[in-house]
Amino acid sequence: MEYSTSRLAFIFLAIVCKAHITKSQYLSCNSNDLMALNGFRKCVASPVDGWGANLDSECCSWAGVTCDNSTVTQRRVIGLDLHGRGLAMEICESLADLDQLSTLNLSHNNLHGFLPDKLFQMQNLEVLDLSGNKFVGSFPLHIHLPRIRIFDVSDNNLVGSLTSTICDRSLSIESLNFAENRFHGEVPGNFGNCTSLQRLFLNGNSLSGSLPERLFQLEHLRELQFQDNGFSGLLHERIDNLSNVVKIDLSNNLFSGVLPDVFGGLRKLEHFAAKSNKFSGQLPPSLMSSPSLSTLNLNNNTLDGCISINCSSMARLTSLNLRSNLFQGALPENLSTCHRLNVLSLAQNHLSGVIPSSFQNLQALTLLSLSRTKISDLSSALHILQRCRNLSVLVLSESFRDEEMLGHADLLFPNLKAFAIGNSQLKGSIPVWLRGCKNLRLLDLSWNQLSGSIPVWIGDFRFLFYLGLGNNSFTGDIPKSLSELPSCINSSRSFPPAGSPSNVPLLLGRGQGRFLTYNQFWNLPSTLDLSYNKLNGPIWPSFENLKGLQAFYLDNNELSGNIPNSLSGMQSLEKVNLSHNGLTGEIPASFQKLTFLSAFDASYNKLSGAVPLGGQFSTFPDSSFEGNIGLCGSSRPSLRSCQSQAKPPSDELPNDEASTDGTPYSQMAFGIGAAVGFIWTVSLCFLSGWVLDKGQRRR
Repeated sequence: MEYSTSRLAFIFLAIVCKAHITKSQYLSCNSNDLMALNGFRKCVASPVDGWGANLDSECCSWAGVTCDNSTVTQRRVIGLDLHGRGLAMEICESLADLDQLSTLNLSHNNLHGFLPDKLFQMQNLEVLDLSGNKFVGSFPLHIHLPRIRIFDVSDNNLVGSLTSTICDRSLSIESLNFAENRFHGEVPGNFGNCTSLQRLFLNGNSLSGSLPERLFQLEHLRELQFQDNGFSGLLHERIDNLSNVVKIDLSNNLFSGVLPDVFGGLRKLEHFAAKSNKFSGQLPPSLMSSPSLSTLNLNNNTLDGCISINCSSMARLTSLNLRSNLFQGALPENLSTCHRLNVLSLAQNHLSGVIPSSFQNLQALTLLSLSRTKISDLSSALHILQRCRNLSVLVLSESFRDEEMLGHADLLFPNLKAFAIGNSQLKGSIPVWLRGCKNLRLLDLSWNQLSGSIPVWIGDFRFLFYLGLGNNSFTGDIPKSLSELPSCINSSRSFPPAGSPSNVPLLLGRGQGRFLTYNQFWNLPSTLDLSYNKLNGPIWPSFENLKGLQAFYLDNNELSGNIPNSLSGMQSLEKVNLSHNGLTGEIPASFQKLTFLSAFDASYNKLSGAVPLGGQFSTFPDSSFEGNIGLCGSSRPSLRSCQSQAKPPSDELPNDEASTDGTPYSQMAFGIGAAVGFIWTVSLCFLSGWVLDKGQRRR
């Protein structure tokens, strides 16, 4: 009996609770909140998806609206998340009437105009994210957001100084993000009042001056990003107070002086970047023995001395970039004990000697850049580095000068995806061992002294999208196999997974001592560069297969024959250079279909006929066609008019197409023909009686 009574009581309570919950689910949102949301709706240039057409009272069911779980009265709106909805409008002040709102996320829309002051007086707001819009004007001076924890106005067009009371009245703030705006002036010292601050983002502005000392009193700070500004002065020694900091990025500023030897106090520091500043002197020992450090980037400063590193302490180091400094001496042998090292760039320094044999122990290494150094003995280097089985990017350009290319060496780089050793004046031929690099995406052997023919097997690379063989002495025909490169046929490119190394500069030459440096070489245009060689023979019509190719350079060779009409099938072409060859015939009119073509040069050939007028050809300068005396163009002052005569004068045609008109033999033939014609005509007249007078006719 007792069991039955208890069971009935439990059922009764369950029914009551269910009814109570069901009742709360049907409560409508607060009328003031509804009015505020409808006011916001009126400002929107287009309907808000998921809000319906009627101004009903069930706003708690609208998309992006979160209400509380009140069961006593009308439910209150506590969250509004409309990020990435394509909203295009100014923010109405009515939003500030949502007085219980704790989260407001309007990021990544097309919102514009000024930020209303009332938005920064909301007493219950904890998260405010207005990033990724087009807001203008200055930052509000008076801010009272007592509960704010996350504040983000990054990636807008805000201007002026950062002078504000936000850190005077918002003591709970954990993240401040002002990045990617147009703020200028100095960092206000009262940022040091944000005693709970963990993340501070000021990158991508025009801020200047030195960092206020009070910033280094923020003991909870974990991330500090100041890159891409105009900060100057010394890096303060008090930086060691940031005992909880994990990431510091000071890149692309004007900091100078030596790096203070105080990094021993930063026991949680994992990422330190200070590239593109004016730091000088030697590397601080406390930095080069940091046990917590994972990535270190000091690229493009004026640091000098030897590279001294304590890899036995830096057990977590995965990426080391000391490129473009003044370091000298030999490569440190103990680098091989940094067993986790994945990326190593020591390029553009005064390093000399040879690659230590201990480098073969860098089994985690995937990217190595030693370009623009004085390192020698290419044969030894390649035999050592082939043992780094995970090596996928090897950049050796402008090193190993005047050495031999090791054309027939027995080497194996199974995972190599990018190999660049340009501008080194290397001798020899294209090495056969490259044939085994089945994963090659990029191959740059340009600006050397390589000779011989281009091997047919280069067309077998399944993933190759960039081939740079320009400025060498290659001879023979262009291999037809190059028209069968799969990654240039269908634009398919296997990009590296997120987080993999790709930011290694490639120095690529393009004539007359001009060079281009590409940082993200995976984003290079699909390119076939065979320029400045001694190649002869025709341009194969089968190149039309390369529908994904973007840049095609065949200039300064000895090519002959016509420009194939089929090349108009290379629909992705952006740049074409066929100049300084012996090409004949016309420029195919079908090239007008190449809608992406931004640069075209066919100068100094033996071309004839009219220059196409349609498509992109109206944008190309006359210099693209000069040196072809058989070409004409009605709208080009430097070329003769195509309407002046049906065909070009004989003395302006290329030798292999010129007729014999005007030569002594042609004049003699014309004289003989005229005499025979005259005699034949007179005889005919005698026989017909036309030369007798009337009297003789009558007789």
